[in-house]
Amino acid sequence: MGLLSDPNRRRALTTLLTRLNTPLCVVCYLAGVAWFMGLAFQPFTLRTYMSENAMGSTMVEEHFPAGERALAMGREFSAHKKQAGGMPVDWLVKAMQAKGLEVFTQSFSRTLPFPDENKERYMVRGTNVYGILRAPRAPRTESLVFSAPCSPQGNDQAVGLLLGLAQYFRGQIYWAKDIIFLVNEHDLIGMQAWLEGYHHTNSTGMSWTPLHGRGGSIQAALTLELSSDVITSLDLVLEGLNGQLPNLDLANLFYAFCQKINVLCTIQGKLQRNDWDSVAGYSHAVQTMLLMVLKQASGRPWGDHGLFLRYHVEAATIRGINSFRQYKTDATTVGRLIEGMYRKLNNLLERLHQSYFFYLLPSLSHFVSIGYYMPAFGLLILIPLLRALDLWVQLEGAAPAAVDGLVDGEQPSSPGFLSVMTPVVISHLTGVALYTLPVLAQQAAVEHFPVSETEAVVLTAIAIYTAGLALPHNTHRVLSGQGTEEGWRVLKLVAVLYMAVLLACTALINFSLGFILALTLVPVAAFITPHVPRIPSALAMVLLSPACTLLFSVFVYQELQETPVSLLDGWSLFLSVISQGILDHNLYGSLVYPLISLLVYPCWLLLWNILFWK
Repeated sequence: MGLLSDPNRRRALTTLLTRLNTPLCVVCYLAGVAWFMGLAFQPFTLRTYMSENAMGSTMVEEHFPAGERALAMGREFSAHKKQAGGMPVDWLVKAMQAKGLEVFTQSFSRTLPFPDENKERYMVRGTNVYGILRAPRAPRTESLVFSAPCSPQGNDQAVGLLLGLAQYFRGQIYWAKDIIFLVNEHDLIGMQAWLEGYHHTNSTGMSWTPLHGRGGSIQAALTLELSSDVITSLDLVLEGLNGQLPNLDLANLFYAFCQKINVLCTIQGKLQRNDWDSVAGYSHAVQTMLLMVLKQASGRPWGDHGLFLRYHVEAATIRGINSFRQYKTDATTVGRLIEGMYRKLNNLLERLHQSYFFYLLPSLSHFVSIGYYMPAFGLLILIPLLRALDLWVQLEGAAPAAVDGLVDGEQPSSPGFLSVMTPVVISHLTGVALYTLPVLAQQAAVEHFPVSETEAVVLTAIAIYTAGLALPHNTHRVLSGQGTEEGWRVLKLVAVLYMAVLLACTALINFSLGFILALTLVPVAAFITPHVPRIPSALAMVLLSPACTLLFSVFVYQELQETPVSLLDGWSLFLSVISQGILDHNLYGSLVYPLISLLVYPCWLLLWNILFWK
């Protein structure tokens, strides 16, 4: 406190920070990137452990015997699905009733804002079927959900295993929670309709019929996806809507039972390596962690479980993988793993809360907690604060100098309010146009250009984004004449503080998104001025803009998935990601698209305006 209260010491500290501002910014950026990359090194991570005492994996025994019978029911379900041309509702209702469940259905419909060309749908109508196994030893105030989506591409084995487990669970007497067996149609849309009906909310404008049967408050949920009768490994999918993650104990429970019954388990589709001290082992951990960061930053739910998280229900998707590995796992083993997890969840006395909700996973056996990865972001966000301090000192020092140099009768020139606020307002109006016009103007675009509705939405968004670069950014001159040196400094001071607050708030909600944006936006905010070479600086700014960041992320993701694409295919994926981001916002409430269009892009435009300040 003495350092800040003493004017001389405070002045000396300020002088030191301004003199070493650029070196400090460079060091902070490099240190932040190095810190983040070091998180995947195993000695710097924590070993996973079960925080919830009621979920020790040795306290239950698994006896599910009917794997082959479940696969037979899956084949029967597949035959009826082909015959019905969709969800075989009547057959599924009878099958669940035969297992002793209370069976109910829910119809829903949704008209998309524009056609989803990836799944070839526009008018979506479907039916969810769910059965409730009532708890025989409790007052039925809590429940667990086990779901399997009815997909045109398959997943019939998962539905068969769901029916087989429902029959087996019906014969057990130890259940203290209701168990809801749900088969949802049209993947995420059907799941969204069911969750809205179950919780009596409607935040997306979807039409659905009310649920006539309900269980207790949902404590946890699992979604099962199987691609064939025999699988080689089970992949755990955790990333949910807007980057939400379930409690880490749910992932720990899955890993513990995989270890117990000798099932190969993966995260991000990658097996864990034991040679962590080798270059190959470290590279593998980095790739796994970066895949999780990119998936979380996308803000989209990567499985049906992702929509449960917004209702504070811990959920995950278990995805069966059939690859060329020699190790094989049959349906009986998968059923026993599911049985063991539900028996442990059945023992919970309260919601999962003792473990972490914010973490990164370089492997299933090690994790990076929020206390470890936040310093990397803190080092990056320190850079705009240092720049803001430097600009503030420059503005404070310029005012007395300007007054001393005036002759009698002259007034010191200072940037007017309108000269600074005009670029801010125009940049945000451009962001509003980017957010609203692509969907609203799709019909006009289709009438005047030979494109589909989806292409019209994506190309309109790109056109508005590009048009923002050509706006008359020197509009401040219309109001106050020639731009002043203090004017761009004030505008940059506003921009860097705005960016610091924006990135900090984003990182609190979705660390991965905030960190990726900080990697690209912070260097621009730190070093852009009207006095740098304009052409190379403009090129660098475009390459570090939000759109190019998204484009680079598409290529990096494909490389990490070991499925590299050509430039043309990468561009097609880029356009598909844009359309999917807009759809996710309209269908499920994803916040990434409005965040980028209404806040991040206008903030970048302010820096673009500073570059061309005259």
